Amino acid sequence: MLPEMYFATPISVTFTNGITRMFQGVHDALDFLAKEWPLRTGECYARACELCRAALQFRTSAAVAREAFVSACLEAGMPVQALPPLWHRSGPSTPPMMSV
Repeated sequence: MLPEMYFATPISVTFTNGITRMFQGVHDALDFLAKEWPLRTGECYARACELCRAALQFRTSAAVAREAFVSACLEAGMPVQALPPLWHRSGPSTPPMMSV
């Protein structure tokens, strides 16, 4: 398995039932899209799936996949909030390796 391709800025998604979940990278987002997504329809959903797969194949960046995932969440009526990078919250002096 490939290492996670982290988002520069993780996101918090609030589901329609009020539960909030944090997404840190492309694998996390694609896994949710493929296995737990509430509405497997919509232009933004299809684009997010496509771009997350492309990012994992190094055909696009994690940032592009993140924006597509955010759009899909908004299309499905799930509010999104940007979070501080994990290394800012946990204290290490250097960030994890990230895809550009």
